[in-house]
Amino acid sequence: MRCRDPAQQRAEADRGPKAVLTMAKEYINPESLFRSVDHGFSQAVAASGRKTLYVSGQTAWDSSRQLVGGMDLAAQARQAFRNLRTVVKASGGTLADVVSLRLYIVDYRPEKAEAVGRALRESFAGPAKPAATWIGVASLADPGFLIEIEATAVLE
Repeated sequence: MRCRDPAQQRAEADRGPKAVLTMAKEYINPESLFRSVDHGFSQAVAASGRKTLYVSGQTAWDSSRQLVGGMDLAAQARQAFRNLRTVVKASGGTLADVVSLRLYIVDYRPEKAEAVGRALRESFAGPAKPAATWIGVASLADPGFLIEIEATAVLE
């Protein structure tokens, strides 16, 4: 299944069928693979735009370097996604501009998937689902961090 960014589809409708767009995103989810969109991500995203944003790993620190969520993975994941949203917004974009995620999860086991997956699905609730890779790690930069989220966004 291929699905273009809804904003792009509206822009095409407004401009007519021969419009040239400066940015395009195509969400690629072949029917022969499992339905990753149900889990909050696409199998692949093809994108072009005027600016590519590489976002450093976002953790559960707030602006005062206080750990949000303690040792609760779900709470840390929600804060890390909020921080990601803040960085992308400061760059002139939205989470719909995020095309790729790398999630580093300390001591990852299958039972941790729901906590992280819920935060991912809440953050990317619309039709724009980034490509994503989950990576289990032994530790992160601070012993309190349970998750770190790195991203790539393509902005117009």
